[in-house]
Amino acid sequence: MSTSKRFLITGVSSGFGRALAQEALAAGHYVVGTVRSAQAAESFEALAPDRAVARVLDVTDTAAIQPTVEAIEADIGPIDVLVNNAGYGHEGVLEESPLDQMRRQFEVNVFGAVAMIQAVLPHMRARRAGHILNITSMGGFITMPGIAYYCGSKFALEGIGEVLGKEVAALGIRVTSVAPGSFRTDWAGRSMVRTPRSIGDYDALFDPIRQRRQAVSGRQLGDPRKAALAMLTAIEAPEPPAHLLLGSDALGLVREKLDALKAELAQWEALTVSTDGSQA
Repeated sequence: MSTSKRFLITGVSSGFGRALAQEALAAGHYVVGTVRSAQAAESFEALAPDRAVARVLDVTDTAAIQPTVEAIEADIGPIDVLVNNAGYGHEGVLEESPLDQMRRQFEVNVFGAVAMIQAVLPHMRARRAGHILNITSMGGFITMPGIAYYCGSKFALEGIGEVLGKEVAALGIRVTSVAPGSFRTDWAGRSMVRTPRSIGDYDALFDPIRQRRQAVSGRQLGDPRKAALAMLTAIEAPEPPAHLLLGSDALGLVREKLDALKAELAQWEALTVSTDGSQA
């Protein structure tokens, strides 16, 4: 077994957070997991009473994040790995979706993650060691109609994580953005917030997408346990990746996106470079 590490994972009640916590515990690591209720805390700590510790925390309550992290560092020990997993999906045509739903999507998926990072970084920086994993999505690379707010939040987290990795690389801290494809989690089920339909002009485009997503929920190709094991492999790597796609669907779709982008860049190259001015 590798050297035991202390993980701080947000959102361990279900999905990738739960799967990663379970596999980390099985590998002998120590896991502090954030949950939203006392009942969920009890359930999580029962997984491994000696090495699983729950903290009730809503990542949108940014004022509570730093005190929680400080208490973990003081009472439990140094955080070796932060996993920003807490998040949810919003589904809705952009024109139909209120801005308040976008704000909520970004508060959870982006601002909460950044607040967690800012709370742990001083400790990791002082130790010149640490690994930060941000759970993003293939929706941080590719898009489809009806999830503009979700994709926007994941594109943002991908960019933030990439910049952060460059800022802290010389300080012994590694940053990995983990972008899953379609997995058998609650993302497309009870965890998804859906805006009601109201504009008929979008029916032909979007209704089949929504219906298919609901139909395949719980039967996706991806196995959350295998995703968790892949994340542990990346954490143990001497030089972990800045971006890690999970799932053959994510790999295929992102490759298609990159090919299309290369083709478009070539098509418009002459116009692109025409804007350069002559140098004095």
